[in-house]
Amino acid sequence: MGDLMPVNEALGRILAEVMPAGAEHVPLMQALGRILARDIYSPMDLPPFDVSSMDGYAVRADDIAEGVRLRVIADVSAGQVLNGSMEAGEVVRIMTGAAIPKGADAVVPVEQTDAVWAGVAGATGPDEVTFRRATKRGDNIRLRGENVMRGQLVLSAGTRLRPQDLGMAASLGMMDVEVSRQPQVVIVSSGDELVTPGEPLPYGSIYESNGVMLAGLVEQWGGRATVLPTAKDEHGAVRAMLQTALALRPDVIVSSAGVSVGAADYIKAVLAELGEVGFWKVNIRPGKPLAYGRVGGVPFFGLPGNPVSAMVTAMVILRPALLQMTGQIDDVQRITAVTGDDIPSDGRQSYVRVTLSREGGQIIARLTGTQSSGALLSMVIADGLLVVPEGVMRLNAGSEAEVLLLRLG
Repeated sequence: MGDLMPVNEALGRILAEVMPAGAEHVPLMQALGRILARDIYSPMDLPPFDVSSMDGYAVRADDIAEGVRLRVIADVSAGQVLNGSMEAGEVVRIMTGAAIPKGADAVVPVEQTDAVWAGVAGATGPDEVTFRRATKRGDNIRLRGENVMRGQLVLSAGTRLRPQDLGMAASLGMMDVEVSRQPQVVIVSSGDELVTPGEPLPYGSIYESNGVMLAGLVEQWGGRATVLPTAKDEHGAVRAMLQTALALRPDVIVSSAGVSVGAADYIKAVLAELGEVGFWKVNIRPGKPLAYGRVGGVPFFGLPGNPVSAMVTAMVILRPALLQMTGQIDDVQRITAVTGDDIPSDGRQSYVRVTLSREGGQIIARLTGTQSSGALLSMVIADGLLVVPEGVMRLNAGSEAEVLLLRLG
């Protein structure tokens, strides 16, 4: 394994070169799933005033006792404000969400009075109301700043914006947010045996699946993916494909296949002509034939052609680079599990597909079956990738190991 670069060294060299993608402002309605580029601090208190949390009566708590009857001086609905202030012995009909009148320090729900209201839009009956029980200061009032205080950090840079995050920003009066620019990633592949899905499949050929899979991963990780048509295994075709990719002015180019030692693997050779190869062959399993370099000044990731190898190396090597470009928080969940099977290795840092179950208070990791780098179904049914560290030749059943979760929940 002496000619193979350790995974951490390879990743460190890549991250030392990867630059932030920059930022842009987008409207809130277009910001779902985008990565927040700057911390957001609240410019105001929320709620911005004391608010009634019930339909009922704004009162002075000291005035209220069982059987007491008081005069109703006004109605206040949400969006309205009482002119002046309440005096002792006065109450105000108030709706949920309305500002608490000056002089009031509690709200009594209508159900605790003898009032009969005609629906939620208002009330009927005499301008006096009898209370059935006492209340205390602060009852049924949402205090100013109870949710958010002015100057409070409400959303951190690196957050992937969810619907509730957008709602939070809107409640602060924001029309748009500053988000990381989405890196433009062009995905290329080559292979005479690859056929576009939907076309007839000649004997000896396979459908090309890496493009859509890698594009999905890129989009998941905050980038925008463009997949070019598969090139033939010809030096000129591969060169033309990379030049087409460069013409799209991408931030990253990702290839699958073409970087091993096969006679028809031209990607690495053309990369050396158009740019530079930073390194080739990483101590990882699956996925040893992995190249990194630059083509036309653009970072280039040459992933293996086998689908599991392509996906695992993308997760281990490409994903951290895209996260760094977009300033994201790494949210991969890692757990410790106990192996339910003997797991052999060849000394490379291995990412083994496992299913997980809880048994007797422990989380047990069992192999999905074949660990072939072409068995994409194993990634479909896997709950996680169990990490066998570099230099370890075998994990016996009952050993503890780190697992990177593939399924949430």
